[in-house]
Amino acid sequence: MDSAVINEAIGVCLTEIHSRLSEAARIAKAAEACASAGSIAEGISVSMDIEQLIHEAGQLHGAASLLRRCRGNSSASVGGRIGCWR
Repeated sequence: MDSAVINEAIGVCLTEIHSRLSEAARIAKAAEACASAGSIAEGISVSMDIEQLIHEAGQLHGAASLLRRCRGNSSASVGGRIGCWR
């Protein structure tokens, strides 16, 4: 795979990670405000969406890491394939 294409894909992954974590931080701040105002149950309810965002950010990070490894092996050819599949 072309190194420029991989670099662009990694950049997109990192942008999406930032987006997910920014949204998670916004939700956490709202949940904290609820808890500080004495509404613990509402704070927990608000915070429930954080888990999915963190999971997605982790998956995107894994994809970016895999792409980085593929880029490092871009000259390797195994089984007719070019890339990181060894």
